[in-house]
Amino acid sequence: MTDPQDWLATFRPKPLHTYLEAAVRDHGDRPAADFMGKVWRYDEIGALADKAAAGLQALGVEKGTKVGLCLPNTPYYTIFYFAVLKLGGIVVNFNPLYVEREISFQAHDSETRIMVTLDLKIIFDKVETVRREGAFDTIIVCPMADILPQPKKLLFTLFKGRDRASIPKDAAHPRFADLIAGGRTARAVEIDPDQDVAVLQYTGGTTGVPKGAMLTHTNLSANIEQMRTLFAAAQPGREKMLCVLPFFHVFAMTVAQNLSVVLGAEMVLLPRFELKMLLDTIVRKKITLFPGVPTIYTAINNAEQTKSYDLTSINLCISGGAPLPVEVKTQFETLTGCILVEGYGLTECAPVVAVNPLDENRRAGSIGLAVPGTQIEFRDLEDLSRPVPEGEKGELVVRGPQVMKGYYHRPDETNRAIEDGVLHTGDVGYRDPDGFIYLVDRIKDLILCSGYNVYPRVIEEAIYQHEAVEEAIVIAVPDTYRGQSPKAFIKLREGAEVSAEEMKLFLKGHLSPIEMPQEIEFRDTLPKTMVGKLSKKELVEEEAEKRAAASADG
Repeated sequence: MTDPQDWLATFRPKPLHTYLEAAVRDHGDRPAADFMGKVWRYDEIGALADKAAAGLQALGVEKGTKVGLCLPNTPYYTIFYFAVLKLGGIVVNFNPLYVEREISFQAHDSETRIMVTLDLKIIFDKVETVRREGAFDTIIVCPMADILPQPKKLLFTLFKGRDRASIPKDAAHPRFADLIAGGRTARAVEIDPDQDVAVLQYTGGTTGVPKGAMLTHTNLSANIEQMRTLFAAAQPGREKMLCVLPFFHVFAMTVAQNLSVVLGAEMVLLPRFELKMLLDTIVRKKITLFPGVPTIYTAINNAEQTKSYDLTSINLCISGGAPLPVEVKTQFETLTGCILVEGYGLTECAPVVAVNPLDENRRAGSIGLAVPGTQIEFRDLEDLSRPVPEGEKGELVVRGPQVMKGYYHRPDETNRAIEDGVLHTGDVGYRDPDGFIYLVDRIKDLILCSGYNVYPRVIEEAIYQHEAVEEAIVIAVPDTYRGQSPKAFIKLREGAEVSAEEMKLFLKGHLSPIEMPQEIEFRDTLPKTMVGKLSKKELVEEEAEKRAAASADG
């Protein structure tokens, strides 16, 4: 593998907050964010980020302080993301759908000190429960009503009272308005892009329990520059980016938010995926850029109502998070006239590693070419030090400026994942003579569900909390809509009786919706290895045979 430094010489890694400063300088009077019809300019977002940085510094945030963002896609996310980074703080992304147990684990593991969230009961109450247990000290409360346009703001205030949380009035719960008040200015902080961590992004990595991938300013700025190179045809200050993928997910953080800031594009923020709202937004805003996951493109293709919408404003789309079926790609491109390409990435790579060309050279079924400055090899599965010949299957390994610094507080895991600067992905594939990359299998046990990483061990641990369970195994099974979904195999304790519906009801308090097993099968025995360890291999093979037989019969 060649050294990426030659490519790195074409740009200087820099602190991430300087990208927002550049956008304010170059596109200050242009729209930066549209949330439910209310629009903020880049100079307004920049000014709010500066004020938030000063407020955070007054709360004690300094270089290395972990600040959790437990937010859906709203302007608050972008404001606090860049405010924290300006101070040399570290952003820790939290999924607002997490249950208390998951928030608590990640908060303790990351040593998060301050959490930022909305005043919505459905999110705040979970975060507050974790705060009271001592995971962190402070919750910065952001009012939902304040970012809504009239008359939505008035209607929310009048009729959504039951949705708003009851917030204590004390020093542990500062309001956003108070944080940015006072006319303070943040003191400048020296940031070393190569060494200083910008984001702790949690992932299952190559095994089970979620780990915090330490992404430096250089990792993320390199990936921004790599994406800017690929989006050379985009028009700075004129694009409109549909941001339906959540920013707390690394793909959306880089390709939707950070790339938008670099391009001076307007981020059209949707707090969740709802088909009619998405279609209405594309038409209303004349969206030009649309990163997504296969399930979203599939939903648009299959919906009868899509026929009544003109989606031809869309120019470029990148699909990630799961394999993109060729028929989905073809149908969506026919429907919109846009270019839809498949890419590939990992949390540990900030995340983009490979993307198809955004032109006629793209290839269906391939994850494309390595992005600039990235070296990819395939290594022998039996001898991971030996590259395999072109066209032969092996483990995909990556070297590049976007490869993470390591896993937070997990040196052993880091050493297993990264060797001499080379990241072992756990994915199996090959490269054709033209350099296009194809993935054919996965070594790791991760389930890719609608673009999200779902960890079997997390689901298994939740199942084990039911008193009737003796053993449990969770595997990935194919899902025509979500790509993959979890299936649970459970052995009950002798004499116990539990239905699948009862088990799912129990798990609702322990798992987020995306983690909920779509299928639950009870067995008298579960397969084990020679040393008595529960074994998934037999169940994976059994499910594959069952589906192959069903397909043949159908």
